[in-house]
Amino acid sequence: MAEDKTNTISQEFKVRHRGRGAQIGIYLGKMLRMFIYQNDWKVLPMAALIAGMVGMVLHRRMFVTMEGTQVGSFALVCVCIWNGFFNSIQVICRERDVIKREHRSGMHISSYVASHMLYQALLCLLQTGITLYVTYVIGIEYPAQGLLTPWFLLDIGITFFLITYAADMLSLWISSLSHSTTAAMTVMPFILIFQLIFSGGLFNLPNWADPITNYTVSGPGMKVIASQADTNNLPSVTIGNLLDQMRNDKVTDDEDMTFGELYSIVGEQQLKEHISEKAAHARQNPDYENSRSNIVSYWFDLAGFVILFALLTVITLEFIDKDKR
Repeated sequence: MAEDKTNTISQEFKVRHRGRGAQIGIYLGKMLRMFIYQNDWKVLPMAALIAGMVGMVLHRRMFVTMEGTQVGSFALVCVCIWNGFFNSIQVICRERDVIKREHRSGMHISSYVASHMLYQALLCLLQTGITLYVTYVIGIEYPAQGLLTPWFLLDIGITFFLITYAADMLSLWISSLSHSTTAAMTVMPFILIFQLIFSGGLFNLPNWADPITNYTVSGPGMKVIASQADTNNLPSVTIGNLLDQMRNDKVTDDEDMTFGELYSIVGEQQLKEHISEKAAHARQNPDYENSRSNIVSYWFDLAGFVILFALLTVITLEFIDKDKR
C-alpha cells in the first residue's frame, strides 16, 4: 500500500516537472480541445464575414486606381488586425488563476507561451486562407505574378499572415496584463483605434506623429500591402472625377463658358490624362515602392513585433505569482 502511494507520488512528480518540450505538446493539445469544445472556432466564420463585407466594398477599386488601392490597403490591414486581436484577447486572462496554480506546480512560462504561439499561428494561417479565398470569390482581382514568389496570392498571403500574427501576439500580451476578460475587452478598442489612426496610410498625421507609425503593427502592414499592390504606378482618378463634376459649372462668373466647353477646346481626353498623370506623380509615396527589398524589410518589421510581444508576454507571466489581484 505504501509502495503504491510512493509510486503515485513519483508519477505525479514526473508529470508535474516534465521538460519544456513535453509541456508545449501538453498545452497545445489543451488549446486544440478548447478550440472544439469551448467554441474558439467561431473566430473562423467571423473572419469570413469580415472579409466578405470588405471584399464587397473593394472589389471594383483595389488594384485598379491609386486612391482605391490605398483605401483598400488600409481596409485589409483593419481586417488582419481585427482578426488577430479577437484570437487572443481573452485567452490568458480567462484562465489566470489556473496559470498561477500550474506555474507553482512546475509549469514553464516559456512552454506555455510557446504553445500559444503555435496555436495562434495555426489560427492566423487559417484566417489568412479564409480572407484570401472570400475576397477572391467576391471579386477582388489579385495580380497573378508575385514579386518574391511566382504567385501574388502567396506573397500577399505571407503579408496577411504576418500582420494578423503580430496583432495576435500584441493582443496576447495585453491579455497577460489584464486581470479579467472584462478589463481586456475594455482596453482592446483603444488599442485598435490607436493602431488604425497611426497606420500612416489614410489619415494625414502631423509631423511630430509620423514616427509613431514605426511602433505600430498597422504601419508596416499598411506600407507592405500598398507596396505589393504597386500603388505608386496606378492611375489617379480623383482629379478626373472632379473635372467631370465641374463640367456644367461656369469657368468664371463673368463668362457663360462652362468647363465642359473649355474641355472641348483644349481636348478633354488629353487634358484629363495630363492632369491625372501629374496628380499620380504628386501622390507617389516612397514608402510604397514596389521592390523586393522594401517588402522584405516590412516583413522583418512585422516578424520583429511577433517576437517582441511574445517575449513581453513571457516576462509578464513570470511575475504572475506576485500578482495579488
